[in-house]
Amino acid sequence: MKRVVITVALAACTHPKDPVAELEDPSTCMQCHPKHYTQWSGSMHAYASDDPVFVAMHKRGQRETAGALGTFCVQCHAPMAVALGIVDANNAASFDPTTLPPTARGVTCYFCHDAEKTIADHNNGLVLALDQTMRGGASNPPPADTPAHNSAFSDFTAGTLKNDGSMCGSCHDVVTPSPPSPMAVALERTFEEWKTTFFATLHDAQHHLSCANCHMVASKDLIAQGPGLNVVPRDNGFHDHFFPGIDQALTAWPQTDAMTAEVAGILDPAVNITGATPLTGPPIPGGICLQPLNGNEITVRIDSQSLGHLFPSGAAQDRRAWLEVIAYDASNNVLFSSGVVPDGMDPEDITDPNLLGLWDTIFKADNSPALFFWEVDHETSNLLKAPLFPGMDHSSNPSYIVGAIANQIDHITARILVRPLNFKLLHALEQSGDLDPSVETQMKTLVTGTGGAPFRTWSRANFEPSTGCCKAGFPSC
Repeated sequence: MKRVVITVALAACTHPKDPVAELEDPSTCMQCHPKHYTQWSGSMHAYASDDPVFVAMHKRGQRETAGALGTFCVQCHAPMAVALGIVDANNAASFDPTTLPPTARGVTCYFCHDAEKTIADHNNGLVLALDQTMRGGASNPPPADTPAHNSAFSDFTAGTLKNDGSMCGSCHDVVTPSPPSPMAVALERTFEEWKTTFFATLHDAQHHLSCANCHMVASKDLIAQGPGLNVVPRDNGFHDHFFPGIDQALTAWPQTDAMTAEVAGILDPAVNITGATPLTGPPIPGGICLQPLNGNEITVRIDSQSLGHLFPSGAAQDRRAWLEVIAYDASNNVLFSSGVVPDGMDPEDITDPNLLGLWDTIFKADNSPALFFWEVDHETSNLLKAPLFPGMDHSSNPSYIVGAIANQIDHITARILVRPLNFKLLHALEQSGDLDPSVETQMKTLVTGTGGAPFRTWSRANFEPSTGCCKAGFPSC
């Protein structure tokens, strides 16, 4: 009898784990991690293989390279499809990403939480264990009798103890394939950019400055919940799973409003129009100035205050960011402007000699402009810098000579605008029949640099005549 009791007790504490095939399906995760799942379902990770621009680029790229792209695009946009052999070199050119099953659609829970190491720092160098153990950032994960899976702490996943960003960076750095590109080009460099900043080099227990620190903000919330689970809230235990950047869904998708708020929340403080910010104390006045020297010029100081990489990062050849500056007289007539870009037009097409544009420009081998990554031979880059060390002034300070009209200027507004994709790219995909024209109508122009206000504003009422800059105590400038 005693042996029977022991056997029953052990059976009560030991649960058969879900098969790997079930753990690969995000809906399995939803049962115990509903908040994680809800956030993920609205994220660009979930959207990655449904994104119509990705689908169009994949289709056109395969056609124009006669299939030489292979799994290049899919390995990051639907990595489980490659890991499970659903997509390989033999069928990559012909498959439809939107027909993938849930286990392989987008960047899934299992793909990130079953990754155990990386063998390359670009183009998805992650290696999966393909087992029943989910790896995460909980330093004391639940015991082995978690109903669905085994659990393990992994600093590779968490990136906290060693400030390691390689798990995220492995997919967020992209080197073009050669062939079909004329030569390999490090086209997307977010991880490489991060490694040059103090966010990567400042290693101490008080500063967790890897990718997750900004893109998966931690809070005190339940990691898991459900029958048979005894999980308590812990400080910094729950991590946001929206993974916000600047991209958003261009078609109907879950959690649209929540994702919009997440994007604003990460973008607004990232890049600002402001005076220099000391390590301690308030910013020094000087975001917008009307300088009495050097022929009367408007200066704008742009500071990427909390960015661990350049701006805009990622597919910077497709993105467009620029500075808009408008000077008015007392009757609100425009005296000077730069960077005023109509909806549906790219900033480089307004022929503005004063434009401060922030993006990468890509070229073919013959130095003619390239539009698609498989055409790229080389590039030039004009992005906002990131801090190499704490306290470093890495600001950009564009200036605009206004000459005699300076005395007529009553107020000046400035803001930084950014679009995740440029219209020239979208139009090319529309013209080739690969993209529905309705998609471009959903492309948002995002605003930053303003502290959440519509603009930063300089005016005669708030400036210091000796410097031309705003007086202290006027945060609008």
